[in-house]
Amino acid sequence: MSKKENSAYSIRRRHGGKLLKSKTRDNLLGFVLLLPAIALCVAFILIPIVDSVRMSFTNYKLVNLTQGIPGEWNQFANYIRLWSAGKLQSAILLTVRFVVITVSLTFVISLTLALLLNGNIKGARILRSVMMIPWVIPTVIAGLMWAWIYANPYGIVQYLVRVFSGGAITDFGMLSNKATAMWGVIIAALWKQIPLMALLLIAGLQNVSDDIIEAAKIDGAGYFPRLFHIVLPSMKNVIATVVSMCIIDNFKQYPLFATLTNGGPAGATTTLAVLSYDEAFVNYNYGSGAAVTTVWLLIMIIVVFLFNLVFKREEE
Repeated sequence: MSKKENSAYSIRRRHGGKLLKSKTRDNLLGFVLLLPAIALCVAFILIPIVDSVRMSFTNYKLVNLTQGIPGEWNQFANYIRLWSAGKLQSAILLTVRFVVITVSLTFVISLTLALLLNGNIKGARILRSVMMIPWVIPTVIAGLMWAWIYANPYGIVQYLVRVFSGGAITDFGMLSNKATAMWGVIIAALWKQIPLMALLLIAGLQNVSDDIIEAAKIDGAGYFPRLFHIVLPSMKNVIATVVSMCIIDNFKQYPLFATLTNGGPAGATTTLAVLSYDEAFVNYNYGSGAAVTTVWLLIMIIVVFLFNLVFKREEE
């Protein structure tokens, strides 16, 4: 190897070493900056989840908590008791029903509003601002407000039912009827969640290329072909994100159920969130409450994973 080649090789080696050290320093700096967030996630998310799963396999009650006595290991006894009593499967079915109906209706109504407000409508900006009021209101306050709306006999819903039925129905209890109680919570959830999803979908619509839509118009494509073949496919990432957020929000929905029905009437709205609270803080059986929470977490993870898996396959 000539002196010139040796010199070039040494320069490359020296610069390559510097580049490697620079990358190592950057990676180390990034890790150091992430350490506080990682520590917080481990301390306040991972450790409580692991502890809850461990507790679900023990007989852990109020006396264990107050006297500091470790829970007695009972394997799957908490799960078997809940399943044998019919509580667990009923709560799972009600939770899935609530999530599927609420998420579906939220998406359809939000997309409709987003398409309307994304057009050339006068006062669209003001409407977008006003529309966010339900989302800004705390969920517990929203639940109390809807409880007054549904109240029998002086609520607005009772008054409207009496007017439209010509006075034939004078005692309509939305939340006291097993057939309508869940729908009462669903309507309140829709009112609370639609504004945010609609706003996020509007942001997604504004990123759709106008040139492609104009080209489709010139080619003679109508409104719905443009919507289903251009607009929605261009928003797949936004749709996947907002729907995933909505699924998670509704799986962990507790405040509306607590303020409106508290699981009633006769267990008609006892979802996994309500059952978990009742077992832990009403019956003071923390092991049983942890068992419900573990099942609840697993189902939520599976549903979100399957949703994202289906979405990815559609993209391919």
